[in-house]
Amino acid sequence: MDIKHLHYFIEVANFNSFSRAADHLFITQPTISKMIKNLEEELGVALFDRSRKQLTLTDAGKIIFEQAKLIDKAFNNLETELDNLLGLKKGHIRIGLPPIFNAHFFFKIVGSFHEKYPGITFELVEDGSKKIEEDVENNLLDVGVIVLPTRKDLFEYFSFLEEDLKLLLPLSHPFAHREEVNLAELANESFILFNKDFVLNDRIILSCNSVGFDPHIVSESSQPAFIEEMVAWGLGVSLLPESMCNQLKEDVKSVKIVNPPIRWKLAIIWSKNQYLSYAAKEWLNFTKEHLSTE
Repeated sequence: MDIKHLHYFIEVANFNSFSRAADHLFITQPTISKMIKNLEEELGVALFDRSRKQLTLTDAGKIIFEQAKLIDKAFNNLETELDNLLGLKKGHIRIGLPPIFNAHFFFKIVGSFHEKYPGITFELVEDGSKKIEEDVENNLLDVGVIVLPTRKDLFEYFSFLEEDLKLLLPLSHPFAHREEVNLAELANESFILFNKDFVLNDRIILSCNSVGFDPHIVSESSQPAFIEEMVAWGLGVSLLPESMCNQLKEDVKSVKIVNPPIRWKLAIIWSKNQYLSYAAKEWLNFTKEHLSTE
């Protein structure tokens, strides 16, 4: 029996709801439902009466609930003693970041966390979403910022940013004076995209396919600055997130893309199957709280 199963059971019993308990624990409802089902199968009894409008404990569930609280309290006391010993005075957090979003507000949060816990160090690794997911899964990173969707069977996550991509053009381009451009109008353009480690690459290609053309890709890069320079010199057009376009130099122009617009969502992920340190857990709670107030 896993202590985590008992903890999830207690949370569901306290909230009388799988969905509210899942939200409180930063996990999905199917995950917590599966955990409870596994616990019931292991114990050989039903813990909840699901036939009523409101979820309630069975007689067996009530007995196990009282014992589970004692076990959970003892385990929490152990964690508290460890926390007192460590005091979160030490720790190291490995974070994967894509180079394709304006990270100013993100680093502001990291700075605030560092002020609160100056002994905790950070390793920031810049890479595409695909590589970040791979490294989080393989425990080479604790957490990572990625472009949704992600593998829900492998990762927990919470999203924190959604915005449109904009068309990046040299100032000499005929579309540079337009307010908006239909995606289909780019069928004969040369494209400069991020490389294949970036989910954004796939998103752009699929969007172009949806309006009837395969983008002609003349170059790929992992660096936004290189893409901007190549566009400025007239080597092609590109598509970048709106927040990045707001930071561009004056030698390029960004224009709204419509019919259809191309949107992206960013999220912070962590593995369902890897141990997460005290420092990383605290950083996730701290970050989620601060992102919700941005």
